[in-house]
Amino acid sequence: MGCFFSRRRKPAQGGQLPLQQQAGAGQDAATGEQKAPQYSWDLRAKIDPKEYTFSGLKNETVGRLPGKVAGQQFVIQDCENCQIYIFDHSATITIDDCVNCQIFLGPIKGSVFFRDCKDCKCVVACQQFRTRDCRKLEVFLCCATQPIIESSTGMKFGCFQYYYPELALQFKDAGLSIFNNTWSNIHDFTPVSGENNWGLLPETAAVQDYVPLPSSEELKAVRVSTDATKSIIPITRGRRQKNSDESCLAVFFAGDYTTANARKLIDEMTSKGFQLVQTKEVLMKAEDAHRVFQQSALEFIPLLEKGPVVALEFNGDGAVEQCQSTVNEVFSGTKVFVSESKASASQDVDNFYNFADMQMGM
Repeated sequence: MGCFFSRRRKPAQGGQLPLQQQAGAGQDAATGEQKAPQYSWDLRAKIDPKEYTFSGLKNETVGRLPGKVAGQQFVIQDCENCQIYIFDHSATITIDDCVNCQIFLGPIKGSVFFRDCKDCKCVVACQQFRTRDCRKLEVFLCCATQPIIESSTGMKFGCFQYYYPELALQFKDAGLSIFNNTWSNIHDFTPVSGENNWGLLPETAAVQDYVPLPSSEELKAVRVSTDATKSIIPITRGRRQKNSDESCLAVFFAGDYTTANARKLIDEMTSKGFQLVQTKEVLMKAEDAHRVFQQSALEFIPLLEKGPVVALEFNGDGAVEQCQSTVNEVFSGTKVFVSESKASASQDVDNFYNFADMQMGM
């Protein structure tokens, strides 16, 4: 442990030593006086916290355009009756003491933390989601890990659905997969016996009825769509009750068109009335393949070295037969795992998602 801190690395040229030659440290030629040395960190662009804060606003529409946050931290606090849009990716976001606000938050690499907020409607994509001492938040959520509420009541959740042209690249910049979304798997840190502090929004809930499209001329330029069919995130049923006792697992392996292929199968299946229950993107090892794919494992193990797999669960009577048929017709040159029969499919789903949840620490 200690040897890590005891090593000293020789700085690269122009690194973090005084830049006497480059920055003019040493004697002033005119006065002969010694000048203070300049350091490389002195030359970095200074970050103005005000550019990354909305504070004390009332009855305003405000936002940040794509490219204006660029992975920095952001703070929203003490706002009332406001519409707030962060159309960029960020490191972390905290929202404190906000009342009756409509908020859109683009992809957040780390955590978003709501504290002491009430009567807010939000669209949020993040790695970690947490609330404390909140009341009546309605959230369309994409969250890579299990969302946590604490000392909060009247919470309602739906699946993130949103589009603008820069959003897909922002998800990548934030290190988020569009297929890892546990929006409905809420953990209540402070449950109350006999009460339920959270629930799900109606399936018919439309984002624009909760967080309207921005009205200011500056923010209109972002070209937002809340049409569910255009959503960057596949819309899943999550923990809602399934309509059928038949599900089917389909798994795509890493390659140039994995995301596009998965989206294509989702479109094909949902257009025929089948429902997308859940999705996952995760790395697999050979031993995982044996557990999940059983007799077919040897066929797929060589494909695992290329990168993570994308898994989809479809639900509906005839899901297995229809999924097999679609894969054979549309993806004939691509190796895809599809459940073999209705009898084995539910076990396939359980095997895969139990493995994936363990991998992701859930």
